[in-house]
Amino acid sequence: MRHQTAIGAAALSVGLAVAMSSPASGAAPRTAPAAPARPDPRTVAAASADRLVAAKPAEFKKAPKDRIVRRGVTSGLRGLQYVAYERTYDGLPVYGGDFVVTTDGSGGVLSTMVDQVRELNVSTKASVGAGQAAATSRARVTRVDSASAPRLTVLAEGTGRLVYETVVSGARKNAPTKLHVFVDAESGKVVKTYDEVMDAADDRSYYHGTVDLSTAATSMTDPLRSGIRCGGQNGSTYTGTDSAWGNGSGTNLETACVDALYAVQKEWDMLRSWLGRNGINGSGGGFPLRVGLNDVNAYWNGSYTNFGHNQSNTRQATSVDVVGHENGHAIFQTTPGGSSGGSGTEKGGMNESAGDIFGALTEHYMNEPSTYDPPDYLVGEEVDLVGSGPIRNMYNPSALGDPNCYSSSIPRTEVHAAAGPQNHWFYLLAEGSRPTNGNPTSPTCNGSTVTGIGIQKAGQIFMGGLNRKVTSWSHARARVATIAAAVELFPGSATECNAVKAAWSAISVPAQSGEASCGA
Repeated sequence: MRHQTAIGAAALSVGLAVAMSSPASGAAPRTAPAAPARPDPRTVAAASADRLVAAKPAEFKKAPKDRIVRRGVTSGLRGLQYVAYERTYDGLPVYGGDFVVTTDGSGGVLSTMVDQVRELNVSTKASVGAGQAAATSRARVTRVDSASAPRLTVLAEGTGRLVYETVVSGARKNAPTKLHVFVDAESGKVVKTYDEVMDAADDRSYYHGTVDLSTAATSMTDPLRSGIRCGGQNGSTYTGTDSAWGNGSGTNLETACVDALYAVQKEWDMLRSWLGRNGINGSGGGFPLRVGLNDVNAYWNGSYTNFGHNQSNTRQATSVDVVGHENGHAIFQTTPGGSSGGSGTEKGGMNESAGDIFGALTEHYMNEPSTYDPPDYLVGEEVDLVGSGPIRNMYNPSALGDPNCYSSSIPRTEVHAAAGPQNHWFYLLAEGSRPTNGNPTSPTCNGSTVTGIGIQKAGQIFMGGLNRKVTSWSHARARVATIAAAVELFPGSATECNAVKAAWSAISVPAQSGEASCGA
């Protein structure tokens, strides 16, 4: 159960006075009291952020009927803390009413990221019945396995829109779905949908030779990383008589679990060592993996990752970049602002790009030799999903038909293609447009030359941006957030901040109002 803290008007400050007296003559000297334990920086950050929210409600577009709820604190690199909030309006949940307050390790507020642009003022009396909303929502799914009861919700659009939210699970066009449908409570029309199932036709499988997995003695469960386990399509974990798993075959499903577990364990370690994140979900946990999906595909469905095979059915889609990609969706979903919302498919494309970025980060962290899977910025080349090599190219997305540059058409672009601009941005930030380390050159959209700062720093800045993500995420907001992350992660240095700005400009995301300056 998640604890919720409502923010009131003020915080209570408690002091403690201690009277000291000199020891009596001849008495044994007193032992000095032990130094007080250092307070948890998350607690300090939460208290500091709570005070800010209470003191400056207008900054967070707080309406008289709003109730602000703190959802949690995520710790990041350099002691930075990210305090996430949601809100209710007149007792109803608000979709898009979230915001994030960033503090340093001592509780000093550094920046805020607020999703809403206006204070809410909307009637919470519905004209349409819940039954009609349920029928409208179920009609969006080809095969309905289950559906939640419609829930009245306020969309944070303008001064607010009253809707019913229904979650419908089943299939659409033979693909699994867990579709959130928002039906206008006045007109009865669908005004927004998003799917928790993130379809990502990605790649990889029996790819690392002999490896040393962390598993239980007779179960493919990781005893060191909470929630990480692997098994078949019914959700049960594979077991055996000992802890020697797989036979190295591209069609063996136990081998597929070896590859999947090895990749996610390395991703977990990369998140901790490079990015300062505690587990896949940010709070020390991860998610199950399933193999044997009878499809040329892999996906994350909001609860677990699932991996199929390539088109020739000679290998499983459990390579590092595929496993890293699907768990990257889980990271995106469990950072503030979740995985839904935004304008059109723009946030979905950024979600797909995040998966590619986490896959590339994991490959570079592992740094395997060329006999296995050396680090690169291609997606899916080892799995050879449909017989044509990689399915995405991060240094030149247009080489595979995806856009290199941001434009007004991105919110209407299919989500995997819409990953192109942010993938391109990340490559330029990490490696530059003309790398000298053997990586490929990368064309820029404005003809500029960009100097990279290295993939580890680029990953830290990208993660710092995700830690302040809000529901209505966009490339423009990501520019502001990653610039703030660069300033806060590398204080006293303008190099990283300038590189972030140059990389965004190089993919046609221009300077934004309110973005930080790069003064040293």
